[in-house]
Amino acid sequence: MSDTHSIPPLALDADRYRDVLAALDTAQTAMIETVLAWSRINSGSDNLEGLRKMGEAVTAAFSPLGAEHEVRPLPPAERVAPDGSLVARPLGAVLRFRKRPQAPRKVLLTGHVDTVFPPDHPFQNPRFLDDNTINGPGVADMKGGIVVMIEALRALEASPFAENLGWEVLLSADEEIGSIGSAAILAERAPTADIGLTYEPALADGTLAGARKGSGNFTFVIHGRAAHAGRDFAAGRNAVVAAAELVAALDALNGGRPGVTVNPAVISGGTAPNIVPDRAVLAVNVRVTNIEDMRWIEKVFADIERRVAARDGIRLTRHGGFNRPPKPLSPANEALMAAVAACGKALGITVAYKPTGGCCEGNNLAAAGLPNVDTLGVRGGNIHSDKEFALVDSFVERAKLSALVLMAFADGRFPELERTRGDAACCS
Repeated sequence: MSDTHSIPPLALDADRYRDVLAALDTAQTAMIETVLAWSRINSGSDNLEGLRKMGEAVTAAFSPLGAEHEVRPLPPAERVAPDGSLVARPLGAVLRFRKRPQAPRKVLLTGHVDTVFPPDHPFQNPRFLDDNTINGPGVADMKGGIVVMIEALRALEASPFAENLGWEVLLSADEEIGSIGSAAILAERAPTADIGLTYEPALADGTLAGARKGSGNFTFVIHGRAAHAGRDFAAGRNAVVAAAELVAALDALNGGRPGVTVNPAVISGGTAPNIVPDRAVLAVNVRVTNIEDMRWIEKVFADIERRVAARDGIRLTRHGGFNRPPKPLSPANEALMAAVAACGKALGITVAYKPTGGCCEGNNLAAAGLPNVDTLGVRGGNIHSDKEFALVDSFVERAKLSALVLMAFADGRFPELERTRGDAACCS
């Protein structure tokens, strides 16, 4: 992938929308107050009570928009415990808001209310680092993005173009753990829209994500045979040693195929130094650039598993798989990127795109055939760490950008983004 992506020039005159956009100039104080309040609600992916509170706060913020509202519970997922057993992992619900499903043009906006910070993490409260920088959990990723989304929709609803655009919002509570439950809903709703907009943060300089790598999470459970390390060592079959061989073999895959990375990340095993360990667990993340890479990984993983399991008394079980397909840039996606850049140019905002190894819901939408731009949230950085920050002056700026995209699309200024859908998809 190249460092940046060149997009064809489009022209858009923002004068037609200027009065509506100007109304956003007074929104900054309220937007910042909202993101600060939301940042204080711990909504780690496994904190069901915090996710419920965050869902209530977001629902209240959407209420003035007059959309239909639905809470879609998700069944528990499975995860592998440190002892190798499968345990249930409860998930938070998906929030769905919808307005004008019969409109001639449709947009699907997505985001997530969960963060990577559990209730016992020391990073719990926001603070100002300076007049233009907020440091806090979720201020960029992506509670700030949801604030931007709401203000952009508020501007659309205040415009004379709203009746031409039907919109649907999906806010998940499991994006930070791979959308393991919400992926099916994203795939279900993507075909009903013309374009997708997702509110992950832009980079601090305003650059947006273009092509994205795909991601897979795998967990290997290695079974051996326990024995007393002194009295009966030879009778044991050491699962930790087999796991070490597996780690070395997986790490050796790096550099074997351009753009593919294999990260053996978390390992556990054994109970005491005087016991030959009968079990070990290894969690691995893989990043790929295309579908062929995914097929290659499946093949080499199977070969490595057979080789490690050939050790006497050793057995392997693999769980997981690719949960985020790669997001290449289709012609339809490039057309949407060009439209967003044209809206940025009309506002005096430079919009550039850059490929990334990170993943998000944009991967899922693209896999379901929906062209999307997935970093329309605030400008910020250092996400997934206690250094996470959002830039205050980007809240109104990014709300204006999305508002113009929505209004111009509703106004028929980007006909190349419209597509024909069957009646069932249109009206679901």
